[in-house]
Amino acid sequence: MTFESHCINCSLTIKDALIALNNLRNATLTLFVLNDNAQIIGTLTDGDIRRALVNGYGLDCTLDKVMHRDYKFICQKEFTVANLRSFRDRRIMFIPILDGENHVVDVVNLQKFKSKLPIDAVLMAGGKGERLRPLTEKTPKPLLEVGGKCIIDHNVDRRISYGVEHVNVTVNYLGEQIEEHFDTPRDGVQVRTFREPKFLGTIGSIKFVDIFYNDTILVMNSDLFTNIDYEDFFLHFQIHDAEMSVAAVPYNISIELGILDLDGHNIKGLIEKPKYNYYANAGIYLIKKRALAEIPEDTFFHATHLVEKLIAQGKKVIRYPLNGTWIDIGTYQEYERAKELVKHLK
Repeated sequence: MTFESHCINCSLTIKDALIALNNLRNATLTLFVLNDNAQIIGTLTDGDIRRALVNGYGLDCTLDKVMHRDYKFICQKEFTVANLRSFRDRRIMFIPILDGENHVVDVVNLQKFKSKLPIDAVLMAGGKGERLRPLTEKTPKPLLEVGGKCIIDHNVDRRISYGVEHVNVTVNYLGEQIEEHFDTPRDGVQVRTFREPKFLGTIGSIKFVDIFYNDTILVMNSDLFTNIDYEDFFLHFQIHDAEMSVAAVPYNISIELGILDLDGHNIKGLIEKPKYNYYANAGIYLIKKRALAEIPEDTFFHATHLVEKLIAQGKKVIRYPLNGTWIDIGTYQEYERAKELVKHLK
C-alpha cells in the first residue's frame, strides 16, 4: 500500500474520511489532508474524528474544519537517519517527507520499519558450505532453515526491516535455487541476484552488481545469524566519516596456566592464568561506494584484502563493536546453536 492511499482532499467530509480510514485496513490510521494544489495542510486520525463528532460536528463537515494543523514532518532535503531517530524517540511513528513546496513525496512508517537507511545491501551467497555436508550437497547453505526460515531470509528481512530498499545477492554454488527463491518480492522489495562464474572470495563478486543507488554499501556473508542494529552501525559509520567499517565481535582467550614474562632467557615475572580480549572480524561491512573501485575485476579478492588496501592508502577504516547475537553458521555445531537460539529471540 503506497502513501497515496493516506491522502485526502480538504474539501471532502468526515464521512469520506471514515471510508478512507476503513479502506486502510491494517495500515496506520492516519490521513494527510491536502489542498487543491496537492500540498499538505494537516493530518487526520480516527481520534481527531471522534473528538470532532463529540464536539458536535456532523458527518458532512469538511475536513479543513477538523484536521490537525500542527503536524510533524521532515523536509526531503533535510532527511537524515539521525533526524528520523529523533522522531522515533519522541514516539512520532508515521512521518511525511515533504518537498520544498509541501508536497508529500514519501512516508516513513516506524511502526512497520525500524528505520529508513540510505544504503544498498549485498549478500555473498556463493560458497559451497562443505563443512555442513551432506546437508549442502543438494541445498545451498543460505537456504538451510533456522527456526522454519531460510538463513538468508533472516538476513534479507532484517535489512528490509531497516528500510533498505535495494538488496542484492551474489550466487555461485547451486545458485539457480537461490535465484528461484527470490523470484518474487519480499515485502515490496525485489531482491536481485547476480551469478559469479567462479568463486571470487568474500567480496570479489560484488563487481557483478550492475548498479548501486546509494553512496554506502552494506556487505555481508549470507550465512551469518545476527541481530546487529543496522541503524546504529550506519550512524557510527557516518559520525566517524570512514571509508570502511568492519563489524567486530568480542573474542576472549583464557589461558589456564602461569605464563612466563621473559626478557630473552631471563624470567621477569609470572602472569597467572591471563585473559586476553580481542575483537574478531564479524564478516559485516559498510563501505563507501567509491572504495569498490579498489576491487579488481574477475579476481579472487577477500574483504580483508580491501581492508588492507585501504589502510595502505591511508584511508580511514574503523571497527564497529557488535555486542548482540552473532553466529557464523559454518559447522554443524554452530548450525545447531543457531536453531536453538532462534527459539528465544523475538
